[in-house]
This record gives sequence, C-alpha cells and structure tokens, in this order.
Amino acid sequence: MTHPLVVTAQELASEFEKRAAHWDESRSYCWSNVSALADAGIMGMTIPKALGGQGASFLDVVEVVEEIAKACALTARIVVEANMGGISAVMAYGTEEQKAFCAQHVLAGDKPAICITEPDAGSAATDMKTTAQRQGDIYVLNGHKHWITGGGVSKLHLVFAHVIDEAGEELGIGGFIVFVDPTSGDLPCGFEVIGREKTLGICGMPEAELRFSNLEVHERWLLKPPSGFKRGFADLMEAYNSQRVGAGTIAMGVAVAALDHAKRYLLEREQFGRPLAEFQGLQWMVADMDTNLRAARLLLQEAACSKSPNGRPFPDMTMAARAKLFASETAIKVVNDALQMFGARGYSDREPLERMLRDVRMFTIGGGTAQVLRNQIAGSVLGIKCPQTRDGYMRLATADQSMAAE
Repeated sequence: MTHPLVVTAQELASEFEKRAAHWDESRSYCWSNVSALADAGIMGMTIPKALGGQGASFLDVVEVVEEIAKACALTARIVVEANMGGISAVMAYGTEEQKAFCAQHVLAGDKPAICITEPDAGSAATDMKTTAQRQGDIYVLNGHKHWITGGGVSKLHLVFAHVIDEAGEELGIGGFIVFVDPTSGDLPCGFEVIGREKTLGICGMPEAELRFSNLEVHERWLLKPPSGFKRGFADLMEAYNSQRVGAGTIAMGVAVAALDHAKRYLLEREQFGRPLAEFQGLQWMVADMDTNLRAARLLLQEAACSKSPNGRPFPDMTMAARAKLFASETAIKVVNDALQMFGARGYSDREPLERMLRDVRMFTIGGGTAQVLRNQIAGSVLGIKCPQTRDGYMRLATADQSMAAE
C-alpha cells in the first residue's frame, strides 16, 4: 500500500523542479525545500511515532525519494540522509536521550552529517586516523575528515574515531554525536570547517573538510554498538545499507525523469519529415532504458524490504550493494542516452539533461564505489571474504596453495 506521503512528495516535486537549476547554478543549499519537507513530515519519516516521526519503512522512503529525485537530486539526497543511514543507526543503537535529541533536530529539518572519510581513508575506512581519547567522562577528539556531506550546514554530526581508553589502549572504532549550529556562527571549540569541494554535480550540497582539535564530547554522546568496540564499526556501518538503497533510488529517480524528457522530445521533434519517435534506432534505446530502469526499481524495492541476516533492522548488505550498483550504473547510461537523443540541445542548459548527468555521476562513487560493491557481491556469491589489502590477498593465496598441496 502506497504511503500517503508519496502523494505529498509528488505535489512538492512540482515546486522543487522549478528551483532545481537555481540550487545547481548558485551552489547553494535548498533551505526553502528543506522547510517544505519538514512541514510535510518527510524529514525523519523512519523515526518512531513515539518520537514524533512517521514510523515509516525503508520501502516507504524509497517511494518518496524516487518522486523527489525526479524533480531535484539535491533535495532527494537530503531526504535520504534524514531517513536512512546515520539517523537509522541512532534509532537502532542510541540511548533514549540520544534518540530523542536527534529526532528533534531531524524532524525540524536537519540532515545528519556522517563523518567517516578522511584524506587518506576513503574506501579503506578503517584506516582512519581520527582518535577519541577518554579523559574521565569526556572524550577528546583529534583528526581530519574530508568529503563530509552537509558539513557546514548540518547541526548533527556522527563522527567516527578510534576510541582510546584512559590507559592508552585502543578499543576499536566508535561513533560520536557532535552537535554544532553553523547558522549561529558559534562553532564549538575544536570544531572547524576548513574547506569545501567544488563538485561536478549536486552542487548545492556542501562536501566539506573538517578538522577536530581537542574537541571535547561527553561520554553520553558516544553511540555504543551492541557488539562492543571491536566489532562496533561493522555494526554501525550496517545502518548504511539503507543509505545505499536510498542513494541508488536517487540515481534511478533522476534517470526516470531523464527518460520522461526524452520521450517528450522524441514525440515533438521532427527530422527528415517525421517525428524522432518513429526511428527504430531510437525506439530500441527507449526500450532498453525503460527495461533497465524497471529492473533497477525492483532491485531497490527488494533491498528496501530485505532484512539483515543477524536480525538487525537494516537491509541485507548484498542486496543493498547489488541494488545500488545496478541502479547507479543504469542511471548514468540512461541519462547519457537521453542527452544524446536531444543532440546539441541536450548538451546545453536549455534542457536539464546536462545537470542530471552531472548529478547521477557521483552515485557510482559515494557510499561505496562500484568496484567495492562488486567485491562485496562476489564475496557473498562465492561464500568467501574478499580481502582488499595486499597482505590479505597474500594470506588468501597462501591458504589456496596449502589446500592445493594437501
């Protein structure tokens, strides 16, 4: 059954579409759209009703995201991050205080910023160097984060760091809820936004560089995973399976809109005395575009409805990886083909295709590159852990040689 907010999203999308080019050209955050989303109850849909949310499922969010992505990828990305990923981790693992505090801000329009990536730790996230040293009931954070989506506009930050106890022993990686108010201009001591990347697409979303210098965070804001610190990072990252589904949905939604634009143009534009829609070569392109988008939607819906094998409230990792991989690569191909159908007109900003192509390009990179996702899928299919490091491959090769010798 379709969630009532899907209809609301369709209504809002018509206004969002009119402003999409503005956010792109001005590289500005879509505050007016965020206000409309919050008023409609779309921010924090997955937050339990007891905390003021809708108690919506990931499938509900996927359906809402597709409608908004057809109009504005930037706005759709905000919807994903206000309903999946970080906020899901807090709702699953947080204390009652943490859940209530984060719910309050997300429902009001905040999008949590997830602080994992560092200059030298991208796909190899556990190579991060940020530390959180315990001193009594305070943790002191020091480190450098990069490519932080929403850094500089978000109030809630979930900062991942190596947790070190008072004796100097590293316990593992943990997440810390850090609250700042960028609009006030009064950032906490030790929290600094030191740069913003000028990106190819989704230009209104800041991708920030942050520095923590003796930033003090009270222990009550440490998000404790159920498996403890040694397995804690894996537990927390499990929440991002939902975010991968959301990211794939944004890409798919943008591509659906691109196909809609192409269909309109093929029916209107005439060359050689007949509409472009009558040329078989273009008809075959449309057939492939439509078929692949429908397949992407089914994979995304399957992943959104799936359950983690360990019973935690997140989608299955392999299904999420498979859905994001196929949806993101399909989106690039579909939008690129749609632009091709417009010819030179599609290459200009007279049509939204050039913006759409720039927007979808990032989804084979952010949230798990296409190559990393393929490794995860292959490992699941083969029933093995595919190591990423050189030492890991050497250990695997040694084990294979030993088995062969036996």
